[in-house]
Amino acid sequence: MDVTPFWLAGRPATGDEQLTVTHPYDGRVVGTAAVPTPEQVEQAVAAADAVRREAAALPLHVRAEALAHVSARLSERAEEVARLITGENGKPLLWARGEVNRAIATFRFAAEETRRWSGTTQRLDTDPAANGRMAYITRVPKGSVLGISPFNFPLNLAAHKIAPAIAVGTPIVLKPAPATPLSALLLGELLAETDLPEGMFSVLTVPNDRAAGLVEDPRLPIVSFTGSVPVGWSIRDQVPRKHVTLELGGNGAAVVLSDSDLDWAATRIGLFSNYQAGQSCIAVQRVFVDRAVYDAFVPKLVESVNGLVTGDPWDDKTQVGPLVSQDAAERVEAWVDEAVAAGAKVLAGGTRDGAAYAPTVLADVPADAKISREEVFGPVLMVQPVDGVDDAFARVNDSTFGLQAGIFTRNLDVAFRAHRELEVGGVVIGDVPSYRADQMPYGGVKDSGVGREGLHSAMTDYTEEKVMVLTGLPL
Repeated sequence: MDVTPFWLAGRPATGDEQLTVTHPYDGRVVGTAAVPTPEQVEQAVAAADAVRREAAALPLHVRAEALAHVSARLSERAEEVARLITGENGKPLLWARGEVNRAIATFRFAAEETRRWSGTTQRLDTDPAANGRMAYITRVPKGSVLGISPFNFPLNLAAHKIAPAIAVGTPIVLKPAPATPLSALLLGELLAETDLPEGMFSVLTVPNDRAAGLVEDPRLPIVSFTGSVPVGWSIRDQVPRKHVTLELGGNGAAVVLSDSDLDWAATRIGLFSNYQAGQSCIAVQRVFVDRAVYDAFVPKLVESVNGLVTGDPWDDKTQVGPLVSQDAAERVEAWVDEAVAAGAKVLAGGTRDGAAYAPTVLADVPADAKISREEVFGPVLMVQPVDGVDDAFARVNDSTFGLQAGIFTRNLDVAFRAHRELEVGGVVIGDVPSYRADQMPYGGVKDSGVGREGLHSAMTDYTEEKVMVLTGLPL
């Protein structure tokens, strides 16, 4: 099998080692990626540092055209890229195609934001001492970016690191997840077709145990990390003087109130607890249902979950495929078994077959069970009755996480109250917390992290304001 090169300062390269990528569904080898040597990693970081002034001075049209090129090329190769994602990640083609479409949009949005990226002015003559003075305010890069992307969205979450960096004119070194590097390496291939200067980007398949050197390198003053809570906070503790953005996950809550459409809520919650095999930071994990409609809602939810198509991710009809590995599925199994031993009832699913875990609904889960408190990152949800809005919102907030929440209601007052009171980064009214538009601000609070993605938000995050004061103007 051919070895896929990594990208060192915009050029393909191979090292002394390789990593093997296997398909989670059947374990077969789907690709082999080259691994850079420490010396090659140093070359990539040095190249990023050397080009940063040239990158910051790139005309907006050069940046925008490079981003638009990647978007267009992804569109041309959409089916090929989707099948690559399914191969390395195991997610069904249904969701892999959706991820490709989102990445196409992410680069397109970035190109559009780049063309709008401009300075502002502020008159300063609000006081007599400042007559004739005006401020010109721009945003300049804080420095080169280290992007660390996860396995669950190997293409689009890599895009959310790369695209805003190029948009603001700063180099980026991307470290993809070792389990799923092929999609990110393909992005490197498409970026290499553009007119971006050498050093503007590198995609390095560095093993996790060698990532600390990149994190600590002072030439990469921005770290944008998506992944687990312990690793994320350890990175921030490791480099307290760097600008660190963390997207660390959650245990997404959906609230079903008595005025909602129960059929719609059951369908959406059933699907989006289990899409990506539950391996999404905003998958539905906790479901709180007004007691007045609980008995009517739960059978609808169970029917929705039982109706999902599971199995071979290469089948166009499959909605729920395997987890990323058998170890991941065994962990989910252990958490469910622990909850059942403590008194939880299995209303659907609850079985494992290799790396696949059946879509599962639990009731009567103890409050201190891992399924209640932590992020399961698997196709499992727990459903509980609540006594009205006060109780529901208190349950949502009773979590160390705070990424997004979904509130099924038709009441506008309740919607604004949810936005005001819920301790999360985003509230979705009338749908699941799993909804994300790639151009909107996205991120969380508490153990869900710090900072925001979404193209304009990330561009702002990667930059800081710089002021020039003009004097003696005839204002």
